[in-house]
Amino acid sequence: MSRSISSLMGSLPRVSQFIRPASFTARPIVSQWQCRNSSHSPMGSASLNTRKKITLGSIRTLYKRGEPITMLTAHDFPSGHVADAAGMEIVLVGDSLAMVAMGMENTNEVLMEEMLLHCRSVARAAKTALIIGDMPMGSYEISPEQALESAIRFTKEGRVHGIKLEGGAEMAPTIKKITTAGIPVLGHIGLTPQRQNALGGFRVQGKTCAGAMRVLEDALAIQEAGCFATVVEAVPAEVAALITKRLSIPTIGIGAGNGCSGQVLVQVDMTGNFPPGRFLPKFVKKYGDVWGESLKAIHAYRDETKSRAYPASEHTYPIPQAELVEFERILNAKDV
Repeated sequence: MSRSISSLMGSLPRVSQFIRPASFTARPIVSQWQCRNSSHSPMGSASLNTRKKITLGSIRTLYKRGEPITMLTAHDFPSGHVADAAGMEIVLVGDSLAMVAMGMENTNEVLMEEMLLHCRSVARAAKTALIIGDMPMGSYEISPEQALESAIRFTKEGRVHGIKLEGGAEMAPTIKKITTAGIPVLGHIGLTPQRQNALGGFRVQGKTCAGAMRVLEDALAIQEAGCFATVVEAVPAEVAALITKRLSIPTIGIGAGNGCSGQVLVQVDMTGNFPPGRFLPKFVKKYGDVWGESLKAIHAYRDETKSRAYPASEHTYPIPQAELVEFERILNAKDV
């Protein structure tokens, strides 16, 4: 025998359970879902700029027009968010994060899984820029097949648009293997930090005629292998400018002068997000003082907490007076 309508209705949740509070329905639809009282609120939506999505075609257009290409590193959602909002054409999830975000001694310590984690974080934020993931030491040197497998992981798991790897002519077969599979590759020649031990440290490259020729030969080799552009690090400005003129792909300089097709810096370095006394390479220009501003803000928070100036009434949640009186009455009754 079928159940009666009244019994069916009685088994359903009351309509009032689905009615939103007036304070909720009065808000715009978007803010209804953003409203929360948790301290773990999201950073916000990705960049609100209205520029078009940057692609390899966009980079080629900038290069053909002779307009400098801007690239900046990012290592997490906030740094990716601000780089994208500021209009960077390329955001590089550089292995420099090993030192500036993870406290390691050098880039050689960072693992593949760690790089993929940081790539995903940046990819959630940078919705307009071209995102490039830096392949860590040990993820591509063994064979072109190993490199391709790693590059595929970067695009699938890391959600980047292309990868960067270090090395010149000796890496040409590896670069060709990856680009043939349809994954864009950004080269890196000159000073290659992952090979600092073989180079005798972080030394300027191309300071002699023979050294400059080696950098040029590396540039031509990786261009032929399919790189869409290449980073040129710690090379005399005159040498980098001459090499740039010989190539048909953009050069992105870091410590290589303004004759390159574009520039890249580590975001932590250029924003000044580090304590006083930290060593900086000669080519870094400090554009801000994030450390100083953060320190000042945290000092103020500490002082206001100690003096009970924070939190003030505007930072607390209200309770109806009648409810508070009843709560106090119950507590007083329990004390008696």
